[in-house]
This record gives sequence, structure tokens and C-alpha cells, in this order.
Amino acid sequence: MSSLAEEFAQIFPDEVVTHAHVREVTLPHAAGTMALITLDNGHDHTRPNTFGPRGLAELDAALDQVLDRDDIAAVGIIGKPFVLAAGADITGMPRITTREHARAIARYGHEVFGKLGDGRKPTFAFINGLAIGGGLEIALHCTYRTVLASAPAVAFSECFLGILPGWGGTWLLPNLIGADGAVQIIVENALNNNRMLRGPQLEPLGLADATFDGVDFLERSLDWAARVLTGQVEVRRPTIDRGEAWDAAVARGRAFVENKLHGAAPAPLRALDIIEAAKTCSKQEGFALEEEALADLLMTEEFRASLYAFDLVQKRAKRPVGAPDASLARPVTKVGIVGAGLMASQLALLFARRLLVPVVLTDIDDERVAKGLAWVRAEVDKLQAKGRLSADQANRVKSLVTGSTDKSIYAGCDLVLEAVFEEMKVKQQVFAELETIVSDECVLATNTSSLSVTTMASKLAHPERVVGLHFFNPVSVMPLVEVVRAERTDDATLATAFAVAKTLKKNAILVKDAPAFVVNRVLTRFMGEVMRCVDEGTPVEVADKAVLPLGLPMPPFVLLQLVGPAVALHVAETLHEAFPDRFYVSPNLQRLVAANKPGLWSWNEQGQPFLDDETKALLEQGSSASTEEQVRERAMAAVADEARRMLEDGVVAEPQDIDLAMILGAGWPFHMGGVTPYLDRSGLSEKVTGRRFLPRGLASLPG
Repeated sequence: MSSLAEEFAQIFPDEVVTHAHVREVTLPHAAGTMALITLDNGHDHTRPNTFGPRGLAELDAALDQVLDRDDIAAVGIIGKPFVLAAGADITGMPRITTREHARAIARYGHEVFGKLGDGRKPTFAFINGLAIGGGLEIALHCTYRTVLASAPAVAFSECFLGILPGWGGTWLLPNLIGADGAVQIIVENALNNNRMLRGPQLEPLGLADATFDGVDFLERSLDWAARVLTGQVEVRRPTIDRGEAWDAAVARGRAFVENKLHGAAPAPLRALDIIEAAKTCSKQEGFALEEEALADLLMTEEFRASLYAFDLVQKRAKRPVGAPDASLARPVTKVGIVGAGLMASQLALLFARRLLVPVVLTDIDDERVAKGLAWVRAEVDKLQAKGRLSADQANRVKSLVTGSTDKSIYAGCDLVLEAVFEEMKVKQQVFAELETIVSDECVLATNTSSLSVTTMASKLAHPERVVGLHFFNPVSVMPLVEVVRAERTDDATLATAFAVAKTLKKNAILVKDAPAFVVNRVLTRFMGEVMRCVDEGTPVEVADKAVLPLGLPMPPFVLLQLVGPAVALHVAETLHEAFPDRFYVSPNLQRLVAANKPGLWSWNEQGQPFLDDETKALLEQGSSASTEEQVRERAMAAVADEARRMLEDGVVAEPQDIDLAMILGAGWPFHMGGVTPYLDRSGLSEKVTGRRFLPRGLASLPG
């Protein structure tokens, strides 16, 4: 092991080493012998290969062993089953405390991976599954690439985490496929919720030279490699357009980043700088730019917050704090959904598709039921058309969802979830009816977004089997479920709720039965303060732009349009009733609802929002306008105050649960760490609440 590797080994004491096993393979077609290196960390598919200092050192030694041998015709790289590699081992990244160390780790990756592309021998990457970050970079360093058609995830996720592909990817990719594809993969896909490519997409993009499927992927890849080596197959790659198209792609990327982040995180712009330079600079110069950029970005607070957020999503989300023993969960063999509106129909499709059990829904008339069932069937058809479901799977899901106006169809259900109008008396009446139909052990769940689950269950003979299962819209996309424990919810009911959420492939967090739970409570306090600024006299345009520098998924009044003013007003009024001193009910929001307006904004033909004359006439504003900075600080100060109060009230166990909820339920960005790391580093935590939320160093630079 080199001195550099030994030095880094001290920083990564818990590294799970990805070994580089070398075996010699006699290629067909008299092509000679290939040294095939298999990357394998010795764990099953639940822990993908990653590259830490010891793993890099082992790969380095393996490459040195074979690249200079005259009897070796080519070198191949493959991973353990279904995984090439998931990139750098990020567990030790928080321990990198100096820019010199950060730059050195980038240089070490270039040094090792670079041996695959130094021209000594033809090199082949066989992308046999997941290839993310450094896993994709090692493939790019190779001369040729094949990919498994069923590979589920190929991506550069670095910009999503606040860094950039720093082991060659930012320079190599545009020089392989052009700037347009590189901007899409490195920047746009990463910032679009870390969008992944699938195996069949790689070859058309130029990322792979051949695509094979089936259990004989390696055999077919080796045969193809042999034919390349013997000249039977000629790999042709298109000439890269290094003119205006390159510049236009970079300009598009910059506009995309500005629209998405508004300067909130530096990584994507640094990546675009290198893509721009890659148009003319040499590989050596490009790698040097990557090293400098990675050295800077590994030192940023945004990266530290992203690591913290990544850890929450990868670990805490999979082991919900406070969840009862899973063995207490009851089997769920039939599900009922009360309601057939859009939310209820989305839920019916989700339960049928994931649980593969009969799902029955009801509504007050046949027309509503028929509309709900038609929506489910249409969505199944769309999934089939996209290749997400086979014809047999589609037919099965459709057959599982049935409907009626007669609630007696809920007999035999193990779980019934109500998704009706947000009115306490209506929900209490629904549960009272259900209790006369279902068994005593049937779980009764509510999808309420703000009402008390305890009150909802208070008049039932068995309130212990009532639980909140708050899903977020759109149901198929949003990964969070808030599992709400009412005052009398028992452990078996709660365990069943968590088990169902897991089977639905959702991340569940346990929350106390408190008004609006977590996500809606934070968002309502946040939105209320922004709306208060408008009511006081701040122009709508100023208030809406004020929070853009936070890099949130959308401006507040675009979110209002998405949620709907009536829903936002209902939640605000519910919270104002519970906490009148903190939750503001805007008279202007009330006017919008009374006028049946879909929001503050209208939209022009270019898709730009504007305040139309009719809406403008509805607004009554004071004369005290705030600046963008003042609006932003007031809104986030309100969030800091509410987060502290939720923790003091025991709504969730720890600040990490608030952060996880905001990331998964509201799409708040990794570079904020959800919310509390941002509040800590901005000073608002101490200014508003007198103390930090997290121990110093947990989601920030040490010191």
C-alpha cells in the first residue's frame, strides 16, 4: 500500500474493502488471454461495492500486476452479481478536514483509475448492474463498455450530494458523448431528484458500446470483447461537436441550475465549468480541474449537510425510530379505501400494486366509484405502456381493485384507510360505520393531513386499532408516510402500519398525534410568515422570490397553487385554532378561497407567473414592505421556532426526524440537510431558540 493510501486508511477506519480479484480468462476467437478483475466487497446485494483507500490500493496492485504482462491481451472489469460499484466510500468523508487531503483523494482516484485508460492495453468494463459515481467513472476510463440490459441504476449522483464526479467523470463523459449528454447526466439528472439511467439507455447515449441481457451477460460480453480484439467488430463512435452545440449545452445547464438552485449550492456550477473547459483542455488539465474543484467542494457546509441527509435517507429512514417490534404486525390480506376521489384512487392503485391483495373502495354514488376505478385502470395501462408492468401484471392489478356504494364490502378487510373530506364529523361517522362491519382486529387508518387522530377515534368501541397513515401527493412519487400514534393506538396496530408502509416501499416516521404532524406543520408556519409579509405590504413577486436562494423545490406561491388555497387555508385554520399565537390565517388567502381562485399566480404562454388584474384587485395590503432578505429570515426563523416546539412537545424523537420528514415529504434539499443543519449554520437556531439543534460537527465542518 502506498504512503498516500496508508494515510487515508487512518481517515477511513471503518472501510468495507472492495477487493479486486484477478483471474485469467481464455478468450474465444483466438483473441488471447484477458485478465478479468472482479470487484467484490464480500457482502450480499444489500451492500454495494464502494471505493475507499484500501480498496483503491488493492485495485492499484491488481492493475500493476497485469497491465505490463506480455501474455495478457486485455483487461476486463466487472462487479459482483448485479453491482459494478456505487462509487466512493463516503463514510470517511466527514473526517477529511483539510483541503490538501481532499485534493489528494481526488488525485489518488485519478492515479488508480487512470491506469485503465493509459493505453498500455485495451480495457473493457462490463457494467453488470448498478454503476453510480466512481462505479461509472471506472467504466469511463476503460477503452470499451458493455452493459447488462436489466441494469437498474447508472448515474452520476455527485451534484445531488454537493460535489462533482472527481475521478475523471466530469472531463471524460463530455469527451465521450458530447456536452449535451454530459450536462444531462452530470447536472440535470442529479438535480432532478437523482434520476438514474437504466441499462437500455446507455448505448443510445454513447455510454456503452454493446448491450446484452440474460444470465450469460459475461459470456456474451467476453465473446464481444474477443471479436473487438480480433477486428471482427469495429466500435465506431460519433464525432463530438465542439462548436456552438457544446456552448449551448453548457448555457442550458447554467440556466437549469439557476432556475433550480438560485445559487444555493456551488457544485453544479463547478461541474459545468469543467464541462465547458473540457471542450478544449487536455485530459491532464481536466483532471487537475477536477482535483481543485473536489478539494473546494469537500470542504463546503453544503456537502457536509448533504452527507448528513444521505445518511438519514439511507439508514434512519429504513429503521424508523420508535417503531414497535415488527413481529407484532398482523397480516393484511384485504384492504379497504373509503372514498374514490383522486387521492383515494391513488392509494387504491398503490396498495393493489405493492401488496397484491384485493382492494375495495366505496363512495356515495355509482358515478364517483366508476370514475375512481376508471382512473386506476387508466394508470395501470400507462404503467404497462411504459414497460413498468407486463400484460399479466397489469391484468392482475386491475382485477384486484373493485368498488361499490355499499360499505358492507369492507367485511373481511384487515385494514381500511379513509381518504374522505377533511372534516372531523365526517371522518368520525365513517369510522363509526366501519366499526359495525369489520372485525375487532381490523386496523382503521386515516389519511388526514391535520386533524386529531385521537379525537377521530374517541367515540369508537376499539380506539386502540386506529392509526394515522398520512401519505403525500402524488402518492406514487412521494416516499414519506407519517405514521401517527393516537393516545390509545396499540403496538400491534402501529406495527401493522409500519409493516404495510414498508411493503408499499414507503419510508415511515413515527409522529405523535399533534396538529398537522410534522411536514404540514413546518410548511404552514413557513407559508404563514411569507403570506403575512404580503399582507403587510411586501409585493407578491418579492415575497415569492425571497426564499429561492434556499434552493427549495419550488417558490411558496407555486406550492400554494399545487396544494390549493382551500386546503392551505383549512390547515392554517386548524393550526391557528390549536396555536393561535403562532399560526397566521391570512385575510388575503381567505379572499382567494372565497373567490374560488386556484392561487395567486396566473401563467403566460411562456410559462411565467404573473399577478392578473382580478387577483390583484382581491388583495388588501398594508404599507410595510419587507426586503427579500427580511422575508427569508422571518420565514426560516418561524421554522426554527416551530421545530424547537415540536421537539419539546415530543412530536418526534429527535431533530433528525424533522429533517428526514422535510426531505422525503416536502422535497427540501440535501444541501440544507433537510432544515436543522441550515438553521444551525445560519445562526438562526441560536438566535431564535437559544441553542443549536445538532451537535457541532454532525452536519457541519468540525471546529
